[in-house]
Amino acid sequence: MIIGVLGGGQLARMLAMAGLPLGFDFVFYDPAPDPCAAPLGKHMRGEYSDRIMLSRFAQRVDLVTYEFENVPAECIEFLSQITPVHPGAQALACAGDRLREKSVFQELGIPAPAFRAVDSLPELNAAIGEIGLPAVLKTRTLGYDGKGQFILRSRDDVGRAWVMLGGFSLVLESLVAFDREISVLGVRSQAGEILYYPLSENVHHEGVLRFSKSSPQDPEQKAAEELAGKLLRHLDYVGVLALELFQVGSTLLANEIAPRVHNSGHWTIEGAMTSQFENHLRAITGLPLGKTSVTGHSAVVNFIGRQPDLVALLGLRGLHVHLYGKAERPGRKVGHATLWSRSGASFKEGCRTLLSLL
Repeated sequence: MIIGVLGGGQLARMLAMAGLPLGFDFVFYDPAPDPCAAPLGKHMRGEYSDRIMLSRFAQRVDLVTYEFENVPAECIEFLSQITPVHPGAQALACAGDRLREKSVFQELGIPAPAFRAVDSLPELNAAIGEIGLPAVLKTRTLGYDGKGQFILRSRDDVGRAWVMLGGFSLVLESLVAFDREISVLGVRSQAGEILYYPLSENVHHEGVLRFSKSSPQDPEQKAAEELAGKLLRHLDYVGVLALELFQVGSTLLANEIAPRVHNSGHWTIEGAMTSQFENHLRAITGLPLGKTSVTGHSAVVNFIGRQPDLVALLGLRGLHVHLYGKAERPGRKVGHATLWSRSGASFKEGCRTLLSLL
């Protein structure tokens, strides 16, 4: 079977690494001249608006998936007329527009921070009056890894925020003073079977995920699964979906969804019976889902901007390094390391050593 992937970044690369042992071949559609996934399959270079190239792409593959949510919904709708696409256009439309995403949360009764749509400076000032400060002003589309966001802590910030983001359709959200950030990854098959991975506890810096660890037997597991399940069924979803959550006391608030494999689930490559990447492929191709139970304790640290000293890192027992083959650049994810251990005590010590090295 030939699987087409929209996007050729590290998630596409890891999907291919999981799929090649299963006998799948890959074609990556990406406008970049040298995406990092290209060595693992065929690369077709084209814009996501180029219907001639998209048609050629669709005719070369048996089905299509995508590795990021900033693909235009029109692209998915067009491809769906030629070949199956999973997840479908409904999921992409929800995740790709923050206002639509929050509206779906509201419709399904999923708790989320207060929000207001903003399309003008008077609307922004009115929204601040309703929601209060601090708050986060976000672009409705094309926002990930902290992009397209401005934190408003006082009225003095409004002018600078509007200069930066005023040309876009926006959403103002209440800034949540959370106890911790968590995410739950669910995978749903074509037949409607749903499995969940243990929660991930996440640490972000400047909007970018830096550290994530698995949290088996987490007390919030069931509550998080219930929220994710509502989305998976409502969207008639096929594949892996990530739901990012803020925990405030005993309450979980939905932050955002990612209709794809997710950075906070990278630990599943070494730390789960079946990785999120393999299970995504199993789901979209109609194969039985694999077990999502953990094999031990796992944590992931992202390499941001540059590659660290591998000599020191690889001296750590249970460490697995993944480099993406991407050029170093400030703020860019160029790789990650997963620390795995069967022992809780040695895992905690290993995490302290790993973080000190980085």
